[in-house]
Amino acid sequence: MASTSRARSGGRSRSARRVFACSRLLTAITACTACGRMRPILPWHIGLMTRAAVMGAGSWGTAFAKVLADAGTEVTIWARRPEVAEALSSEHRNRFYLPDIPLPPMAATHDPAIALDGADIVVLAVPSQSLRVNLAEWKGLIDPDATLLSLAKGIENGSLLRMSEVIGEVTGASADRIAVLSGPNLALEIAQCQPAATVIACTDTDRAVAVQHACATGYFRPYTNTDVIGCEVGGAAKNVIALACGIASGMGLGDNTRASIITRGLAEIIRLGVALGAEPATLAGLAGVGDLVATCASPLSRNNSFGRVLGRGGSMEAAQEATHGQVAEGVKSCTSVRALAIKHRVEMPLTNAVHQVCHEGLPVPEAVGNLLGRRIKPE
Repeated sequence: MASTSRARSGGRSRSARRVFACSRLLTAITACTACGRMRPILPWHIGLMTRAAVMGAGSWGTAFAKVLADAGTEVTIWARRPEVAEALSSEHRNRFYLPDIPLPPMAATHDPAIALDGADIVVLAVPSQSLRVNLAEWKGLIDPDATLLSLAKGIENGSLLRMSEVIGEVTGASADRIAVLSGPNLALEIAQCQPAATVIACTDTDRAVAVQHACATGYFRPYTNTDVIGCEVGGAAKNVIALACGIASGMGLGDNTRASIITRGLAEIIRLGVALGAEPATLAGLAGVGDLVATCASPLSRNNSFGRVLGRGGSMEAAQEATHGQVAEGVKSCTSVRALAIKHRVEMPLTNAVHQVCHEGLPVPEAVGNLLGRRIKPE
């Protein structure tokens, strides 16, 4: 069994990988592959070895794998499609999702057993609505003490569970082993080494700090938090508000409208978060306001881009084509977020309007009229 494990890990035992990583960190300060800036070796990396498996090779999974590698963490990235894994291995580039970004050398595989073998951190970078089915296949391959880090932002349809709850239910992992990452993290900008910050939330502060150290670089600054609920609600609900902003922009509406949607959208997110047990301060920070502003304002946001097509009168199919087949999480999450709001008697009119446009065929002008026609009241 031990020899099989070492074979899967490139012939290195866990202690050998530790020595390999430390020597890699100590021998050089190398230039970042995308921008040429120097990557600092942070003092807490010395003598610290982490191996991460990034399960998902889409834009964000690939960008975060790059962050981990740039931080000195040994990374194996799993790709659903063999041709993506092959491109990552042979070309050090993901020509399917981030074609213009050179990547640091990292292992890539189509075999989840190889990716997960010996991983201290398992990064779950698949879409929220497919997380359960993937985890069901992987759970027997995950180390019983590994930290499970969710990058997915959504509420599961049907069960109305947050991603950390889905992870716990499927794997049996205790809450203190499950962490979530959320913030203004547009994949392309991070892959280009543009400065960004994020929040890593876990009820176990030590695990949050371990993940923080594993992904801290000169361009990516992670903060820790214990409010898992707040980070997950902010991450899921902001996608829905970004769709609303995109719809408004597609209609030709301007900055006043967008600012109003962002502000009132934040009010919806805070109401839902507080009802579920989140801390309002979390939603006033990077995982709330920060993520909301980035997703609502940037043309790099798939949810914003999807909404723009709808606002111009395009169909759901045309909007999907415009985002090049990549998942706009808010399209599915608007249904589950709305259902969660109804369950907890939280008023979320913007979320309701987005759901009606995406899933009930309500014309965009009528949805806007309904919102503007709501009774006037104190803020």
